[in-house]
Amino acid sequence: MSRRRVGVLVAPANPSAEPELTRLLGSRADMHVARLPVRPGPSLADRLDGYNAALPAMIGAFDGLRLDAMVMACSQPRYLLGPDEDREQCAELTAATGVPFATATLATREALEHVMASDIVLVSPYQPWVTDLAERFWKTAGLNVTQVVQVRAPDGYSPYGHTPSSLVSQVELAEPPGDAVLLFTGTGLPTLPVLRPLTSGNDRTLLTSNLCVAWWALSKAVGRHVTLSRVPYRRHHMAATARVGGRP
Repeated sequence: MSRRRVGVLVAPANPSAEPELTRLLGSRADMHVARLPVRPGPSLADRLDGYNAALPAMIGAFDGLRLDAMVMACSQPRYLLGPDEDREQCAELTAATGVPFATATLATREALEHVMASDIVLVSPYQPWVTDLAERFWKTAGLNVTQVVQVRAPDGYSPYGHTPSSLVSQVELAEPPGDAVLLFTGTGLPTLPVLRPLTSGNDRTLLTSNLCVAWWALSKAVGRHVTLSRVPYRRHHMAATARVGGRP
C-alpha cells in the first residue's frame, strides 16, 4: 500500500504531538506539519481565540502539497466553541479544500463514537476554567462525564510541563474505576508511555488526543476505519502504532 500524506497543524510550543503522531502513523503515512502563529503577550484566552481565528488561513500553509487528510492537532482552543460549531467548521474547511479535515476534538468525538463510549473520565491538564469548558463541551456532545481528573504540572496548569510518571501518579491517585474509559485531552501531553501502566491489571480503555487524531487521519487517508482497540503500550514496537495503523 502506498504511503499517504497527512497535514498537521500544531501549536507553536507543543512538544509531544509530532513525536507521538510520527509513531502512531508509522509506515502508513507521512506527516507534514505547519505551526499555528505565535502570539506573544496576549492572555491565554486571547491566544486560544487567535488559534481558532487563524485556522481557515492556516489551511493554505500547505499550498499545493497533495494531502489525503488534514488535522488541527490542538484541542484547547476548540473548547471555546461548542461541538456543533466545531463540527460545522471542519465540514466547511473540508468542502473548501476537498481534503478531509478535522480538529483534535472532532477526531476524538468520532473515535468515541467508533468505540461506542458513552461514559468517560476526563483527564485535563488545562487551567480550571478551560477544564470546565472541556467538560461542558463533552457533555454537550452527548457524553456522560462521570469524573474529571485535573492534573497539574510542576510549573502549573500546562499540558507541556508533564512527564509520563506525573500523569500516571496523579491519575491513579484519583482512583478512576477499573473499567472506565479515560479520555486524556491535550495533544501536548506525553500520553503514549502512560497507556501500559494505567491499563495493567484492569479493564480500562484509554483514549488520548494524539491517538484519536492518528486514528482519524489514517482512516480518512486510507478510505476506511483502521482498528482502534484497547491495547497497552509496548516498549519495543509501539502497540498503538500497530493497532491504529492496522494491517492491510
